[in-house]
Parts: sequence; C-alpha cells; structure tokens
Amino acid sequence: MSHTWNSDRAKAHIEKKMDDVETVNIKKYGRDMSLESIPTNTAYRVDGVHMYADILNLKAMLNETAVEGTDCHKRTLRFLDQHYRAVSRIFKRVDARRVPRPVAADAPRLSLRGARQHNLRSVDLSLPLRRLVGITGVSGSGKSTLIQDVLYPALAKHFGQAAEPPGAFDSLAGVEALKGVVMVDQSPIGKSARSNPVSYVGAWDAIRKLFANLDEAKERGYTPGTFSFNSGTGRCPTCTGSGFEHVEMQFLSDVYLRCPDCDGKRYRPDILALQWRGRSVADVLEMTVSEAIAFFADQKAVLAALAPLADVGLEYLRLGQPVPTLSGGEAQRLKLAGYLAEAAQLAGKKAKKGATGDEPGLLFLFDEPTTGLHFEDVATLLSAFEKLLDAGHSLVVIEHNLDVIAAADWLVDLGPEGGSGGGMIVAEGTPAQLIATPASHTGRALADYAAQLAALQAAPVVAEPPVRYRAVPDPAITIRHARHHNLQNVSLSIPRDRFTVITGLSGSGKSTLAFDIVFGEGQRRYLESLNAYARQFAQPSARPDVDAIFGIPPTVAIEQRVSRGGRKSTVGTLTEIQPFLRLLYVKLGTQYCPDCDVPVTPQSFEAIVAQIMREAAGQSVELLAPLVVNRKGLYTDLAKWARGKGFEQLRVDGDYLPTKKWPRLDRYKEHNIELPVGTLVVGPATEAALRELVQAALEHGKGVLKVNRLDAPGTPLLTLSTLRACPDCGTSFPEPDPRLFSYNAKHGWCPDCYGTGLKIAGRVDNPDDLDLGELDTETDEACPSCHGARLNPVARAVRFRDLGLHELASLAVGKVSGFFAGLQLARREAEIGRDLVAEIRGRLDFLQQVGLGYLALDRAAPTLSGGEAQRIRLAAQLGSNLTGVCYILDEPTIGLHPRDNQLLLDTLEALRGRGNTLLVVEHDEDTIRRADHVIDLGPGAGVRGGRVVAEGRLADLMAAPESATGRCLLAPLQHPLAPRRPVAEDHPALVVEGATLHNLKNVSARVPLGRLTVVTGVSGSGKSTFARDVLHASLAAEAPVGCTRLAGRELIGRLLEVDQTPIGKTPRSCPATYIGFWDAIRKLFADTNEAKIRGWTASRFSFNTGAGRCPVCEGQGQITVEMNFLPDVKLPCEACGGARFNPETLAVRWKGKSVAEVLNMAVEDAVEFFSAHPSIAHPLKLLQDVGLGYLTLGQPSPTLSGGEAQRIKLVSELAKVRGRAGESPSGPGRPLPPEKHTLYVLDEPTVGLHMADVEKLIHVLHRLAAAGHTVLVIEHDLDLMAEADWIIDLGPEGGDGGGEIVAEGPPEAVVQVARSHTGRILGEFLAARRAGG
Repeated sequence: MSHTWNSDRAKAHIEKKMDDVETVNIKKYGRDMSLESIPTNTAYRVDGVHMYADILNLKAMLNETAVEGTDCHKRTLRFLDQHYRAVSRIFKRVDARRVPRPVAADAPRLSLRGARQHNLRSVDLSLPLRRLVGITGVSGSGKSTLIQDVLYPALAKHFGQAAEPPGAFDSLAGVEALKGVVMVDQSPIGKSARSNPVSYVGAWDAIRKLFANLDEAKERGYTPGTFSFNSGTGRCPTCTGSGFEHVEMQFLSDVYLRCPDCDGKRYRPDILALQWRGRSVADVLEMTVSEAIAFFADQKAVLAALAPLADVGLEYLRLGQPVPTLSGGEAQRLKLAGYLAEAAQLAGKKAKKGATGDEPGLLFLFDEPTTGLHFEDVATLLSAFEKLLDAGHSLVVIEHNLDVIAAADWLVDLGPEGGSGGGMIVAEGTPAQLIATPASHTGRALADYAAQLAALQAAPVVAEPPVRYRAVPDPAITIRHARHHNLQNVSLSIPRDRFTVITGLSGSGKSTLAFDIVFGEGQRRYLESLNAYARQFAQPSARPDVDAIFGIPPTVAIEQRVSRGGRKSTVGTLTEIQPFLRLLYVKLGTQYCPDCDVPVTPQSFEAIVAQIMREAAGQSVELLAPLVVNRKGLYTDLAKWARGKGFEQLRVDGDYLPTKKWPRLDRYKEHNIELPVGTLVVGPATEAALRELVQAALEHGKGVLKVNRLDAPGTPLLTLSTLRACPDCGTSFPEPDPRLFSYNAKHGWCPDCYGTGLKIAGRVDNPDDLDLGELDTETDEACPSCHGARLNPVARAVRFRDLGLHELASLAVGKVSGFFAGLQLARREAEIGRDLVAEIRGRLDFLQQVGLGYLALDRAAPTLSGGEAQRIRLAAQLGSNLTGVCYILDEPTIGLHPRDNQLLLDTLEALRGRGNTLLVVEHDEDTIRRADHVIDLGPGAGVRGGRVVAEGRLADLMAAPESATGRCLLAPLQHPLAPRRPVAEDHPALVVEGATLHNLKNVSARVPLGRLTVVTGVSGSGKSTFARDVLHASLAAEAPVGCTRLAGRELIGRLLEVDQTPIGKTPRSCPATYIGFWDAIRKLFADTNEAKIRGWTASRFSFNTGAGRCPVCEGQGQITVEMNFLPDVKLPCEACGGARFNPETLAVRWKGKSVAEVLNMAVEDAVEFFSAHPSIAHPLKLLQDVGLGYLTLGQPSPTLSGGEAQRIKLVSELAKVRGRAGESPSGPGRPLPPEKHTLYVLDEPTVGLHMADVEKLIHVLHRLAAAGHTVLVIEHDLDLMAEADWIIDLGPEGGDGGGEIVAEGPPEAVVQVARSHTGRILGEFLAARRAGG
C-alpha cells in the first residue's frame, strides 16, 4: 500500500483549506504524521472524484486513529464533512432523497383529447393528478405548444381566469378534480422596490399587527395600516415607502439612491421610534429570513408565513429585499413559497374544520423551471415540489434536466423529432418505462446518464494524460491578400496594442488599407450583427476585396472633415461635454425664479407634513395660505370672502387685520396678504390636526402655504408648495428637462437669437437655417436679450454652485476643469453626479492635453481654426476612455504647429498605454519617428503603388531601396531650393491695418506682392482669422472686414482660394475636364477622317452630353444598384463595359486608340502620346511635375484625395501662366500688372502630402511666385516655411494668449526672434538640415 497521495491537486486543495491544521496526531504511528504520509487506496479519473476518495480515506483514518476531542481533530472533521457534501454532489443525483409516488391505473386524471395546435397531431394527453408529471421531448417536439398554448388557456378559460384563446382541441375531462390552474415561470414578480419577500408570502400582515398592538401605537391611534410601506400615513412621503429614490439619467445608467429623508428605512421618524422587543419596523425588514424565524420563534402566525421561504432555500434573503434584485431562480422559488404559504394556511383551516383532505387542489404548470439553477437549487426545487404534492396539488413540468426527469412520477415524451417530425406522444409512463422504449430519445438519455453515474463510482485507477496547450500567437490584425482599389495582393500583420503609422506617397493606398479595409471591415462586422431592419438605416460599407482579416478589434475612425459645424455648435457640443453639463444641471441644479431670484422647489403633500413635523417638532406654528403676492389694491371683496368662510383675520404685510371691520388699504402699494388657517403645537398627538390644516392651507393658497413660527418672532416665513411655482410671484415653471439647456431646441434657446448668441437683424422663418449658415440676418453683435448666453431666461436662472450653465460654459476649459477638480459633492449629489462628473473631467482633461485649455466651452465652431477643430474632434473621441479598441486616425497632425504636435503625440501614446491599438495614416516626420511600427506603401502612387515596400522601425525604412519615405528621411531637403526673392521696404504689398476680428489684437501686417508668403503660428493664434476672415474677406468684399484699413487692393486683379474640396461630385468629373485639355483632345478625334465622314463634331466625343455617350450609364461608366439595408453596389455598365461611350463612337480611333482608351491612359503615358500638341502636353507635363503622373485622364473625381484635388487646381492655374517659365513678364522679381495678377490663398496645402510630394508642391508655388503672382499660404510645414520669401508669425500662444504679430520677415529674420515658437523650431530645423547635409 502506497503512503503517497494519488492526486496532487486534491492534496493541495485540502492543505490550502487547513492552514491552521499543521499536523494530525495518529495513535497508530505514535507520532505526528503530516498529511503527505496519510495513505489512500483509491483514485478516480475525475478531479472532483479524486478529492472525494481522499476525503473518505482521511475521514475513516481520523475516526479510527486520531486523538478524539482535540481542536485539531474537530476542525479537521468539520472541514472534511463540508467538502464531503460538496464533492459528493459531483456524481450523486439530486433526486436521491425523493421517493417516487406510484400511479395507479384508476388514479384520477386530467384528459385533453385531440390537441392539434401548430405541429401537434391530434394528441391525447392523460395526466395523473396529485403527482409530479414531466413533459419531455427533443426541442421543437411540441411540449410548450401542448402545455402553454392548449392546456393552460383551456383550463384558465374553464376557471374564469384571463388568458389567450386556447389552441385547437376536441375535449377536456377531469377538470372537476381541480380548483384552479397556475402557470409558474421565472418572470419578475414586481417592478417596484416596495415589493419584497415578506409581503409576498403574507408575513408582513402578521408583523404589522404586532407593532400596531404596542401601547404607544394604540395611544397615537395607529393601526396596522400605519405600518404599511405601500400605503397609509406611516411611510416616508419622499420615497413613498420604497426606501430609494430612482433618478433617471437618460444616456447614463439610472441611479438608485437611498431616500435622503428616511435613509432607506421607508418610514417616518415617529413610526421608527416605536420598537417591538427592541427592534423597529425598519430593523425587522433588514433581517434575513433565518434571523426573522429565530426572532419571531414564539409567533405562530409569522412563523407559518416565513417557513416556506426557508423551505425553498431562500433563508438568506432579507425580508425587505426588493424583488427586482432577485434572480430568475429566486423569483420562481419565491412564487413557490407563496403557494406553499397558502397551502399551509389552507391546511390549518382544514384541520380546524376536520376536513378529510379530499378537496380539489391546484394544477401547477412549470416551463423548464431548472433553467439557470445550480444543481443544489434543483434539489431544493424538488423538495418544494414535494411539499406542494403533500398539500394535494398536481404538478406538470416541461423539462430537459435529466435529474428532474428521473425524479418524476410520470413522464410524457413527445417526438420523435422536432418540427414537422414531432407532435406525437412517443412514450408515457414511469422513467423506467421510458428507458425501455427504444423510440424514445429521452429514454436513451436516461439510460446513458444512469450508466455514466455507475461508471464514475466504479472506475479503476487511470493516470491523467498530460495537458497540451496550443501556442498563443502574437496579438495582431492579420490581413491576407488585399486587392482593394490599387492594393496589389497585400498581406501583412499590424501589431495590436501598438502605435502603427501607415505612410507612403500620396495615392499609394494608405487610406484604402486603414479605412476601407481595417475600419470598414470592423464596422461592417458590427453592423452585420444588427437585424435587417436596423441595417437599412445604417448603410453598411461594402465588403472590401480581401481574402481574410483576422484579429480585428472594435474600430473607431477619426477622419478628416472640412466642416467645422454650424453657429450653434460649440466646443462643448463638439466634445460632448455640453450634454453631460445639461444633465448635471437638470439633476443637481436649483431652479430660481428669473424675476424674483428665489429658489423654486416642489413637494408632495406628505413631504410637506413630514418637513413640518421634522423641523418644527414641539413648536407652536401658524399655517398661512397666501392669497395676494405683491399686488396693488384695496381687497375689500377678499376680506368679505374670508369673513364668509369663517375667518376673522387676514395677515396683510405682516400685520393681522380684522375681516369684519376691514380697514382701507393703500391702493398704490404692493401688498402681500395671507389667510391664517390655524395654529397648533407640532407633535405626534397633533398630526391628524396638522394634516387637516395643511390640506386647507394648500387648497386656499392654490398649492402654496407658509409656516409662521410663533415661538420665534421675526423668523422668515417658511414657504412650501406642491407646485413648481415661485413662492413670491406665483409664476409656474415646467419640470426641468435637458432640452431646457439646448441651443438647438425651442425649449431652451433665447427667443430673440434662436440659440446663436448673435443679434438677428431680419425676420427668421426657419430658425434651423441659422445653424446651417443659410441666412444672412445675423450679425457679429451679441444678442441684446441674452448677451450671448444663447439660452432663455428660465434656463439661465437654473444654478449649480451659484453658477448658471451659460456662466460655466463661458469659462475657458482650464478654468472649468479647475471648477470640477475642486467640486465637493454631498452624499446624494455624489451618487447622482458620480458618472457625470467623471465624464466631464475626462473630456476636459483631454482638451487640455491636446493644448486647448484656452478655449471657452461656448466658443462657436465657425470661429475655430482648422487645427483647433481637428483636435476637438480628436479629444471628443479619445474622451470616451475606451480600451481594447483600434483607433484609426487620418493625419491627426493636420493644422498643428510643430510645438503642439508634440502634445498630440504624447496624448496618443497615453492612449496606447491604456491597451488600445493606434493605426495612424500620416506623413509627419515626428509622428513617424515616434511610432512603434511603420508600414510604408509604394513605391509609387496609383497603379504604381499598392505594395508594402518597407515595414518595421525607422532604420528598416531607410534601408529599403524602394521606400520613398526612407529616402526622404535619409536625404532630406536642403533649403533654400531656389534663391530667396528679396522684399525691399518699398516693395508693393497688401497692407492690413487694425485687424481686431476674433482674438486679433489690433494687428497690422503686410503681404508682399509677387512673393511666396507663409502665415504661421501656434494653433489658435489667429492665422486663419488673419488670412481668410480678414485679408481674403476684405479683398472679396472690396471693403475692410475685421480691420480698419486694407491698402493695395487695386494691385490685385483676381482672387482665388485653392482648397482641398473635391473638383466634382460625379464620376463624369475628371482631371481632363477640370483642367480643360479634354476639349483639345475631343477636337483631335473630331478631325479624324472617319468622324468627318459621319459629320461628327467635338461634342460627339463628350461623355457629359450629346449622342456619343452610352445611353445606359449616361457617360459615367458605371451604374449604382440601391440595396436598401445592404450597401449600394456600383457595377461597370453592362452596355459599354465602363467605356462611357456607345460602340459607334468607340469605333473612331486617333493614333490607334479610341476615346475610351485615351481616358484610361495614365498622365505619364499621355505626356509622350500628345507630345506634338503643346496645348495638351503642357498641362499634362504640369500634372507630372506636381506628382500626379499616376492618375488617369478620366479618373472620377470622387476617388481623388484632398491633396490630389488641390494639386489639380494648382495645375489648372499654372496652365494659364504665359511667358518665360519662372520669370514675371514685368521683369525679374516684379509682380504682374493688376489685370494679370492673381492672389492665391492656400490653407495648409501640405495636408495629405508625402514628404516627396511636398517638394513638388514647393516647386509649383515657386513657379507661381516667379511668374509674378502672389501666393499666400497658411502652413505649419517646416519645409514650406523654409522656402518662404516672407513669414508672418502670429502668437505667442493660442486663444486669448495670441492674436499678435510675433515675427515678420524672411526666415533668416524670424529665427532671430526669441519669443517666436516658430522661429525657435525653424532655427533648430534648419540647423539640423545643414548638419545632415
């Protein structure tokens, strides 16, 4: 016999639980023997059974050999007994304690004949009564249809109970042996916190009688109804006896608070003062069932009602536990306890009457009652079933649990299969009879179950096989064979929980990989989890052309957007701080009357009585009903009315005047008149009288009363009201709603400015148009009514910590953050505001982390700079504090000054540190250097790109010969690329004087003509305001806008803003048509002999109009199939095959190519093809020069990126330049004459451009300036700044800390200015480039 343990796991488990039992004294060995040496004889394969065998052996040895009576011995036996019971359940059936009840052939039965509802096939059901009957069968065999749809409704109809119409059947017999039918399920018992176990089983009635029989309760006239928390005068008026206050939080989880008046005890203080055997009524409700049984051990009525709770295993519940907090199984057992309590009461009545016990019982129907129950709970449930059977009731159980099926007295097995293959009774009888029926699936399952249990108890010793674990792969988003758009069968892995940058030339496929594949697939998988009805509104994106994507987490995209929002959009609304503030003010704010500036709070009648009882206990008070509030008049008729009602006095302005001899009042003075309703000393003995006076005072005062404390003369009157009305002027206010604080809802906006905060000059028919910018009726002047607050007077009068919402929103983000950082919330406020304040603080912190602490929350969106708008959108997304998410960002450094860029990167790294994956499409060098992983697409753009040319860290990119990014990082640009064009003191210039728009502080600056000028500065410093809102707007309006004077306007002949908006919205718009050389190409085709023979002109070769285009797709080359709740499908036109033209037109060829083939030709190929035609070759060469040689001539404009669209616009302008390339016709370095002079305004043209493409853009801008035009660029790119002829640097900070000209001049002068952030960073940048070169 081995003296070692067969199961190390069992040994460790027992030793862990027996830390205090170090050794066991074994007489047999005469020494202390440790657990390791205790022998055992058997072991089994199942872990639990291993431990069971060891415990049996330990227990036997301890009983035989240990020193009995020692603490060690007792503790060990106690522990082993507990684990013996727990482990034995692993293979002992829960029905082992139940003795089956035999079913005699002549036993009373309930018979249902010819049931044929749904798939039932004329089923004849015979149920023995006063037995446990199980209805079994495979899923879909018809069990629920038979019991719930046919039997239960038929019986309910017979007994007059409400139910659905029964299913088809022929007859129902044996009903006379029943007195009713009950369907017991796991549905909630009640929804109110006032519903609890003690009231459900009827024990509370007996307990209330005990308290009502107390001598003190009798003296006060209390009845058992006084101790009810469902009704009566004893319950707390604030929570109406629930003990909790339910606060609806809209888009946050609802909050349940302990009632602030009763502290969750449900009753008024004077009720709680009464005690039975030292316990108040609230203390009793806090007892568990087992504690209550011990406490009321000598109270038979209470015990009889509580015992069923213990019988069904609910002895651990508190008597007052709200039933909504119970699980489904607990709710079901509570229902059983209720029926057991009724059965016990009925049995007691029968015993008194000497009844025989043959009276009809109830039929209980259960539909899978073991769902969600532990096997121990199943055993308890069977015990409860047994008690119901003992009481003479009948039970029918629809069940799949084999333990319950085996415990049944009678079984009815439906089948043999589900659906149309079922609906018949396969077998019926005892469990043994079902096992003997070969056609019964249930019988075979019972036989297998019994065999497995027997095998567990007789299994030999078998060694456990070693565990083999599958290797866990590194977490990554794996993409296999992506061919979407220009991607060329790309396969790669993107590491999870890392900061990954996707870079490459413009048009190389970055956005396709990040957004169309990773984000699109993540969103598509989420939307596919919705039903078809929901998907029709969501319009999921089309499935990308990729073989497989693995390991994709939830995806969130933060994309570029041109729009910054309407006039009613603010920093608060964009970051979602405003909705949380609105909810905070609704739940925690205090309503003040906007006219009287007094708080307005409503109360119920019970709450008013309770407050008077609480605050004026033992004091003499007088109750007054206000009749007149601040009104002029004599009020003789009022005195006559009061006298007729039996009142001898009225209180006028604090003095009591007789109603019988009413004096003449000053008719020109405002009076306050109250009706003295009555006087009493507040106490429990006078509560009834107090209630009568309160009722009368509220009736006469129209919902308002005042309390005058006679024992404290001069004390201000206490005003109480059942209405939300001002106690002084009587103005009523609606219940606060979040819409009250909305700028977009008529409930909250200022009626004069409609929530814009600006003065409206004309009539407004549709206020919503103001937010869309479609009306010109608003001005820059603040609204005279709300003074820019945007809200109506009622909304502005709601305060939290003495601040209105408009006042809090007018503060800068940093100050608001300080307000919430120092906010101390009381107990109730802390519960309600916990989630609200946390959300607000988080979003404010993110705004500060991205450098926007200077912005006010009510700052309008149109006044934000591009950089501010981008970072606000980023902060709004990052403020959600999600983890395990893949954030996909599209060039988040757009609009950021290099100094602010570092703040953003720090924020992104912190986000990654919280367990998120960051996938960033970016060209910024700093971002690439900070990334954990870089994916470089290329080697070219368009069809020449779409491959992963380098992947890894920065060194990997530099070592890759095909990587354009690596080459730029290895050999960066050396500045200047072209000689600097000088700007003399007398050089012609546009001069802006006294600019004060937004945050500009009386700025005066000059923009030299015929030069490349860059306006820069930290984000929010006023760059866009100066360049676009002042300079550009003044030139367009031909009058000063936002400034006092603009000089030099006459020197500019044309003004053009070149932005990144699309060049067209339909597939028919393309580079060839936008730039204009398509007309020349069409003429070439029209000049062919074949075209002349047919009499065709150039219009024949237009795909926008004319007879030459395909009539099916109308020249688009594709058709769109609307798919309702699926994404729209775009297919090549079947008629033309995507060629855009009809077959006759395609037959005409020029130099061997059709017009469709020319449209599909790449720019680089077209340059050589049209080399003999300068009007076509010149713009094509310009497209090639700006890095767009990969585009096709007919590429649809919706497929172009913003950077591509902007460069196409620049090419259309360069194509108009005439004269010697690179030199102005007016002479070297001189601007063009006004009639030929164009001012180009570009807002961050490097957005979306790779470093190599930025170099090409710089050459284009130099060519425009060298030709004598003026180029004004708002930019943060250091390469472009280094190439500028003139720099205007605003700052020194953003917001209120900016708006000044910090530095002005050529780059060499700007770097010398110490207070210029741009100068410092630009100087470091140029020094690094010189050192690297």
